[in-house]
Amino acid sequence: MASPASTFLQKIQSHSPSTTHLLGFLILFFVSASILLILTGITLIASVFGFIFFMPLIIVSSPVWFPICALLFLAAAGFLSACGFGVAVVAGSTWMYRYFRGMHPPGSDRVDSARSRIYDTASHVKDYAIEYGGYLQSKVKDAAPGA
Repeated sequence: MASPASTFLQKIQSHSPSTTHLLGFLILFFVSASILLILTGITLIASVFGFIFFMPLIIVSSPVWFPICALLFLAAAGFLSACGFGVAVVAGSTWMYRYFRGMHPPGSDRVDSARSRIYDTASHVKDYAIEYGGYLQSKVKDAAPGA
């Protein structure tokens, strides 16, 4: 009977690629890498030549570009802000609709606990004010017995 280690090695050797497959893969890799390297070089050279060729036009027209770019930036920022605020309003409205309809949206338990804490605190303050107000009334009577 064969040991488990030798069986494992036989399975690995049966699934390993042959030399021709490995050589074909390496050739494919080097050809692809060479083509990508050549395309990268062509792109870099074209960018440098385009920059050199269009530099006088860029320098001459730059006083016009800055206000246009600033205006476009402000318009894009305003549009994106309006869209973001719109999404926030729709999300908040949807959450409140679901909350008031009793559908228990995420976070509603925290809102309920905060509301109960606020109510409890207000009732404690009211009770304390009533108690303290009575205390002040008795002190006023002590200070001015004829009043």
